[in-house]
Amino acid sequence: QVQLVESGGGLVQPGGSLRLSCAASGFTLDYYAIGWFRQAPGKEREGVSCISSSDGSTYYADSVKGRFTISRDNAKNTVYLQMNSLKPEDTAVYYCAADGTSDCGGDEYDYWGQGTQVTVSS
Repeated sequence: QVQLVESGGGLVQPGGSLRLSCAASGFTLDYYAIGWFRQAPGKEREGVSCISSSDGSTYYADSVKGRFTISRDNAKNTVYLQMNSLKPEDTAVYYCAADGTSDCGGDEYDYWGQGTQVTVSS
């Protein structure tokens, strides 16, 4: 069974940090670009970051650039999103997704995780 499972979300104070994990089961993450997305209630889904499988290039939304870092551990079949200097506006459900084209920037993703809640509040 093909699955992506996010973990690591929770409640954190402004300025704090969280590390999200995206673990793949049933397929090898090596051949997929992995994107992180987020969606707050009543708002459109927003692309946060992406890491390619072809050359390891990374991309970040302007809103998180300099604060978030995406990384890949192929041995663990897992992608991470390190989130530092968190702000209340980062509050959302965070999803990871796999794109079989191997490069970031594609419009369609093949697999999606169930999401993990991140709440930034004092």
